[in-house]
Amino acid sequence: MDLVLIGGVSGSGKSVALAAFEDAGYDTIGNLPVALVVPTADHLKGAGGDRRVAIALDAKSSPGLQGLGATLEALKARGWNVRFVFLDATVETLVKRFSETRRRHPFSSGERTLVEAIRHERDQLAEARLLGTVFDTSELPAAALRNWVREFLSVDPSRLVLLFESFGFKVGIPLDADLVFDVRCLPNPHYEPALAPQTGRDAGVVEFLERAPEVERMYGDIYHFVASWLPDYARDNRNYLTVAVGCTGGRHRSVYLVERLARAFESRYQVLRRHRELH
Repeated sequence: MDLVLIGGVSGSGKSVALAAFEDAGYDTIGNLPVALVVPTADHLKGAGGDRRVAIALDAKSSPGLQGLGATLEALKARGWNVRFVFLDATVETLVKRFSETRRRHPFSSGERTLVEAIRHERDQLAEARLLGTVFDTSELPAAALRNWVREFLSVDPSRLVLLFESFGFKVGIPLDADLVFDVRCLPNPHYEPALAPQTGRDAGVVEFLERAPEVERMYGDIYHFVASWLPDYARDNRNYLTVAVGCTGGRHRSVYLVERLARAFESRYQVLRRHRELH
C-alpha cells in the first residue's frame, strides 16, 4: 500500500510530477482536499489488492494544507507506506511561469498582485513544507522533474537518503538544500580554454582539480563534516538529507566534488546525485 501525497506552491510543477507518477504505474488523483485523503485511502484499500496511489493536494480548499500532519499519521496507522513530496520554486521563477501561461494565481484577488499572491501562499504552506521531501523546481525542465520523480521512487523510504547536489551561485542556492558548502575559493577550470566547455565529470577537469592541494583539503573537510553529523540527522527521523555544493557556474568544481562525495558514501547509505546546472 504505497501512497504519495504531492503538495507545493502553485506553479511549481505538481501536474508534471503527478503525470510522472502515473507513468510509473501509480493511480493518480488531482486536487484533493486534505480532509478527503483518509476517506479516499480507506475506499481504495477496501477495494483490495496492492495499491500504488499518488494524490495532488488542493491548497485552495485546504488553506495551508491544515491537518496534513494528523493525516499522515492516520494513513500510517492504517498500513499505508506514505510519503509527502513538496514542490517549491523561487518567486522569480513562479512569476515567469504565470506570466508565460497567462494563468491566474489561485490566491490572487483584486487586492493582491501576483507577487503578493505567491508570497501569501508560501507563508500559508510554511509549516506543511517541513513535513515533506522538498524538490526545488526553479528553472527545471519538465523532463528533469520527471527524472527526479523516478529517482525518488527508486529508494527505500524507510532509510535515510543522502542527496548530493551541485549548483551555481549565479543561479541561486537550491531551496531544498539542508547543508550548503561554498567551493568558489578553489581553482577554477573555467579559465582554462580547453577545460571551460567540459564539466566536473570529464577527465581533464578531474585531473586539473586533483593537482590542487586545496581541493583535497576542501573535499576532506566536507566529507568529515557530513560523515560525523549523519547519525544525528538519521536520529531526527529524516527521510532525505540534501547536501548542496556550489561554485560560480555549477559545472566544474561543484560537480567534481559531488561525484566524489557520492562515491565515498554510496557503500553505506542510499545516495543520489544531482547536477542542477547540467540540465
